[in-house]
Amino acid sequence: MRNSSEIPALVERHKDDLTGLADRVWGTPELLYGEFKSCAEHAAMLRAKGFRVTENVAGIPTAVMGEAGTGGPVIAILGEYDALPGLSQVAGIDYREEIEAGGNGHGCGHNLLGSAALLAACAVKDWLEQTGTPGRVRYYGCPAEEGGAAKAFMVRDGAFDDVDAAITWHPSCMTRVDDPLALANTRMDFTFTGRAAHAAATPHLGRSALDAVELMSVGVNYLREHAPQDARIHYAYLETGGTAPNVVQARAKVRYSIRALKLAEMLSLVERVRKVAEGAALMTETRVEAKVFSAVSNHLENLTLDRAMHAVLEEIGGVPFDEDDRAYAARIRATLSDNDIASEWRGVGQEPQMDVALCDWIVPMRPGGEVMIGSTDVGDVTWKVPTTEVLVATCAIGTPFHSWQLTAQGKSGMAHKGMTHAAKAMGRLAQQLLADAGLLAEAKAEHARRLAVTPYTCPLPADLAPPLVPRP
Repeated sequence: MRNSSEIPALVERHKDDLTGLADRVWGTPELLYGEFKSCAEHAAMLRAKGFRVTENVAGIPTAVMGEAGTGGPVIAILGEYDALPGLSQVAGIDYREEIEAGGNGHGCGHNLLGSAALLAACAVKDWLEQTGTPGRVRYYGCPAEEGGAAKAFMVRDGAFDDVDAAITWHPSCMTRVDDPLALANTRMDFTFTGRAAHAAATPHLGRSALDAVELMSVGVNYLREHAPQDARIHYAYLETGGTAPNVVQARAKVRYSIRALKLAEMLSLVERVRKVAEGAALMTETRVEAKVFSAVSNHLENLTLDRAMHAVLEEIGGVPFDEDDRAYAARIRATLSDNDIASEWRGVGQEPQMDVALCDWIVPMRPGGEVMIGSTDVGDVTWKVPTTEVLVATCAIGTPFHSWQLTAQGKSGMAHKGMTHAAKAMGRLAQQLLADAGLLAEAKAEHARRLAVTPYTCPLPADLAPPLVPRP
């Protein structure tokens, strides 16, 4: 194997092209399963860089895969490119200003996520060609991470069946190997159907679906007292039956997000929420239909890969921010609360340093701070193949994700430096896995041991299709 410094140099060769891709995706923010322009940009870049391209992966029009190399093991590098609603924001400023009122925005950095993953794959492709090493690198362009569970559908439908290991990353305030924690999550829609009536003249003839939704909310609030400690239950009204208060509302729909640290606990909690809905329907003499919208699993740890990734981070060091980056980060930091900033430090088990704007060092592995846990469809990939995820600093310390501040920083110099650094880390680990059969075998053996204790159960109903949207 040639010197490991080749991967960073190969990343630099493709950096400008992939930075341009990240900025173009930032400029066309699209929501779950509607990422047609973003997916097309990634497919075009894959072709331009010489990958063998497969579109419509697992029957999803906005999922794409690019492969390079022959024989040997298959190393997957996972990317995303979906945006969020309501986070439209002008780039490069430190105050709230929408580009489009109520429009979408990349408030979770997925414009960077997909581009850095593809950048890493480009470097590994070049290394395979230059060295003649047997093996394949595969870039997966994955849509709909924000609530659509695309990777779970892709896992269920066989897209990762021949993969040996997977690597991914996420933009962050701090650079470190991510903790193997994510909440299993089911998003379920409850549709109540009643009977319309005149709310004043004949209210006794009506059966209110809206009352049923509100009673369900009361019941779930009581249920929270008896849920596992790490469980989370959220909800959003999708339909309220109209805006006329003089009509007994005959139809109402609510979406619940039901989370728990372990898949079995989450599935049990889903059934309890379902029973609350049935009770609300019984009390109001309405009917309720429950339908899963999406579902994802918790993470399955692979300590072998996580340790290898941490060693890579120590090898390449922190993100090389410059003074312009620090100045912009300081302006963003002025828009944040002290609690925003302190919370980030507490999350990595360190005392807050309120005068430090950017993380240019490597946080120790498993720092043991006050971890707040979300959900991601990467979880299902971790159950299918050995997987590791690295977090890399791309924004001011304390920046809340899913915020206008994150969107504003998405085309900045610090964002570009962070995504390039992430590509170097992922590419370097992919190189190690392709060149070191022992490391890959150890990761796969650990994965098999963990599955032997807790086998994988896909959280998606077998007959559930992805909630695709029409092509514009």
